[in-house]
Amino acid sequence: MDKAWPALEREAAGEWVLRASDGVTQRANSVWPKRTSNGVPAGVPASSDRAGIEAAVRSAAQWYRKRRLPVIFQVFEDSRSAALNSVLDGQRFTRQSETRIMVRGTDGLPVGASGMRVELAENPSDEWLRLWWAVDGRGGEAELSVAHKILTACPELYALVRDDDGVPAAVGRLALVDGWGGIYSMATTTGHRRRGYGTQVLAALLNAGAERELEGFWLLVTESNHGAQSLYSQAGFTDFGSYVYRQAPLKRALSGC
Repeated sequence: MDKAWPALEREAAGEWVLRASDGVTQRANSVWPKRTSNGVPAGVPASSDRAGIEAAVRSAAQWYRKRRLPVIFQVFEDSRSAALNSVLDGQRFTRQSETRIMVRGTDGLPVGASGMRVELAENPSDEWLRLWWAVDGRGGEAELSVAHKILTACPELYALVRDDDGVPAAVGRLALVDGWGGIYSMATTTGHRRRGYGTQVLAALLNAGAERELEGFWLLVTESNHGAQSLYSQAGFTDFGSYVYRQAPLKRALSGC
């Protein structure tokens, strides 16, 4: 997941990874506690777990403060994060964008199509970018430029489907990472929803991955997006785990915690 959506700037902080990309997307501007034992950065003595985590959080806050970015942690929802979550709770970090991780193998692929022509490319066209950004983007041309750099930082495929009049209707991206495929940037314009366009994009990406003999696929979907969850479940994806973004209160972030 980190390789599929890589930050433009990253720095190791013990076994944590600090990531920044001019504020474009939470994933590319958050702390990834890469290797922890119950939320404790590697190398922190067991007798000072909480103190060690608090020190690491302060250090991370200073790093983000220099970049004028909020302090955000990407925390996976399992027992290993308990100690880190306890510290973040104590410092009143909010919970944002609760997200499911869903996976599927390559069984049952390729899947059928309804005859819609899905265009596949190794680079995002201007039409692809504009549609995706109009649906999911936050910001203007400068932010879109940063997003383009993130998107194209690993091998990938881009899918676009048009309506009967040739108007772009839906897009999606398949990141190719270490023998796996990550489904990202699924977006359908408001006027084209509930007409099967997203289903066709997803099918095309899965089939393309099967042709490349990938081991399997993963995707990320917010807990609130029930429509997308239904689409992915019907396509054979099942829950694998979840994560949440924990963001520091603004005053605390600016003061470096």
